[in-house]
Amino acid sequence: MASSVYASDEVKGGSVLPEDRLLSVNDLKTYFFADEGTTKAVDGASFHLYPGRTLGIVGETGCGKSVTARSILRIVDRPGKIVGGEILLRRKSGVVNLVDLEPDGQEIREIRGGEIGLIFQEPMTSFSPVHTIGDQIIEAIRLHKKLSYKAARARAVELLSNVGVGRPEGRLNEYSWQLSGGLRQRAMIAMALAADPKILIADEPTTALDVTTQAQILDLLRRLQDQNGMAIMFITHDLGVIAEMADDVVVMYLGRVVEQGPVDTIFHAPKHPYTQALLRSIPSVDAPARIKLPTISGAIPHPFNRPGGCPFNPRCTFAIKGVCEVVVPERVRVGERHGVACHLYPPGGEVKTVTPK
Repeated sequence: MASSVYASDEVKGGSVLPEDRLLSVNDLKTYFFADEGTTKAVDGASFHLYPGRTLGIVGETGCGKSVTARSILRIVDRPGKIVGGEILLRRKSGVVNLVDLEPDGQEIREIRGGEIGLIFQEPMTSFSPVHTIGDQIIEAIRLHKKLSYKAARARAVELLSNVGVGRPEGRLNEYSWQLSGGLRQRAMIAMALAADPKILIADEPTTALDVTTQAQILDLLRRLQDQNGMAIMFITHDLGVIAEMADDVVVMYLGRVVEQGPVDTIFHAPKHPYTQALLRSIPSVDAPARIKLPTISGAIPHPFNRPGGCPFNPRCTFAIKGVCEVVVPERVRVGERHGVACHLYPPGGEVKTVTPK
């Protein structure tokens, strides 16, 4: 990627955003403070979004994927709080660090839904059950665009038609609970695109859908991206979806990025033991019949009882005794645009060969 930096790419404090990026998350830390202890939901995550490309974020439930998305939009529920790092967004007026903005301030309200759209995981709980689909989409349009009600309604009809909703004018007068799961998800995508955002965050948008509807939604997102050139941040635990949708992949575990790289590299040459274990657990049409799939031993540690050193070390078959449970691994480059945080790949050193447990 290009590394040139324009004067307008500099933000207060000396941080810069290369001109080819739309958004950069650098060493983001989002913690939840409770009487029982502190939960480090996101603990030093870093990645970038580029125009026209899809970044897939994958990991088990509880690894911090959704909290990362909510941190970008500054909608982290209390007692959660961003305690470190930066989130740099390119706007027409220049580059802004979203961490410095007030969560309820005017600027972040313009960005939220305007420049960054969000498709929630469950549209049934995201739409108001007492307002029609049309009222909610029209409100989103008028919030970010200076349009009359008539023009906003026409835009809402156009959006529903673009996302494949039949009889769009009639659907505007229906409530979310009157729609099927697939139609609700399409309506949610229409509302997320109401202000023509340049970044779309899709938080497990196909989890509750059947396979046919899931394929239709994925095709729809690809088509919309080709038309608009927007960047997509696709959050899921489904590696099959990641293989189909993503250009680049971030693998998260317990709030940390353990591996990152192009999708083909991650699937064909994974380096981190966690990534390798995830890929081994995928069913294959070439696998022998009636053979149990490999599983990852153990479970994600309790948030209040995080292990020392590498967060994956208690479940890792390649853990190096006296190292992995003590020292947090640095992320090192192991190939073109490919990085991994694992003691098997020490900075500037040779790859270590360890016999599995």
